[in-house]
Amino acid sequence: MNTSTPMTTITLAVGAVLTVLGIAGYALTGAASLTALIPSLVGVLILVCGLLARQEKLRRHAIHGALAVALLGALGSLMNVVKIGQVFAGTAERPTAIVVSTIMFLVLVAYVALGVRSFVAARRGAVAS
Repeated sequence: MNTSTPMTTITLAVGAVLTVLGIAGYALTGAASLTALIPSLVGVLILVCGLLARQEKLRRHAIHGALAVALLGALGSLMNVVKIGQVFAGTAERPTAIVVSTIMFLVLVAYVALGVRSFVAARRGAVAS
């Protein structure tokens, strides 16, 4: 059966947002560097996990996989996020990359927080049953 849960829907949305973000970042930088597509790579991986999570027997593992990708993506984007002050100061060497990385970081951290919250709620529900 092909069913969706709120976390599956959120996973698909996060994957789509990151995929579009990477493509936009790539276009905004004049297609100067393939590294601008990193958010899209992360987004596609999360999208695949979201699609797999629509199958009930794969749901838990697929969401865990998406959250692992999200955590790695957030950690990977952190090196640019710490440079956000340079964007505001006007001294950033690659301001678009920093802004895109910051957006990616915020989206992924929010997603991981929602995932943890969802797992805690599911665990409490299982214990109460």
